[in-house]
Amino acid sequence: MTGTIQNRDAFLNKISSQLGRPRIAGPIERPIWKFRPQDEVLKGATQDELVEVLQEQCKKIHTTFYTTDKEQLPSLLDDVVTKYGSGPIVSWKDERFAKWGLDPLMKREWPAKEIDVYEWDYTKGAENIAKAEQANVGITISEITLAESGTVVLFSDENKGRTVSFLPTAYIALIPKSSIVPRMTQAAKKMRQIHKETGHVASCINFITGPSNSADIELNLVVGVHGPIKATYIVINDL
Repeated sequence: MTGTIQNRDAFLNKISSQLGRPRIAGPIERPIWKFRPQDEVLKGATQDELVEVLQEQCKKIHTTFYTTDKEQLPSLLDDVVTKYGSGPIVSWKDERFAKWGLDPLMKREWPAKEIDVYEWDYTKGAENIAKAEQANVGITISEITLAESGTVVLFSDENKGRTVSFLPTAYIALIPKSSIVPRMTQAAKKMRQIHKETGHVASCINFITGPSNSADIELNLVVGVHGPIKATYIVINDL
């Protein structure tokens, strides 16, 4: 659905008039900063070094951390789901699951063990949310991963519902090793480059750092107040 902008010029002209200055009609020149300390954090770190930083940060954000290759991923994912008490499971609809050899597990082995697996289907509307609410485990894929803070970045679209990552009791993020960057600085650059190349912006971009956390005014930390109680990151060596 495409909206129509009406009375934009009159609206902006009135604002500039109230501010007592002429309206800025042209593009604003990007400032050139003499110092950019944000670029120096983890500068030059290799992917292996970023994995180590991410692993260490996971200890601080109450998140279980694993590394694996594509061949061992199905058995590891099965083990993690078992430790969480099995299903029901809800996941995105994403071709990378098949690429990583997860289809036999998700579409045959789990159903054979009577573990309910639901794949997001935008044509079913609110049923997707109901399935996510009932799920014990939600599984998504991180598009960009911030080593410094232990944050996964999720791009939502019609096949990648937002509720998969925050309504189930437990959450599993599959992290391609190639997706790991030092920090928010590089993530923002990567998103800008994606938009420049594709002309597309995800309908929602979520930055998730482990299980949900909340602390009251006395700084008493409680994990799992408004989202998954437990979280696991699985880094997949795709390089």
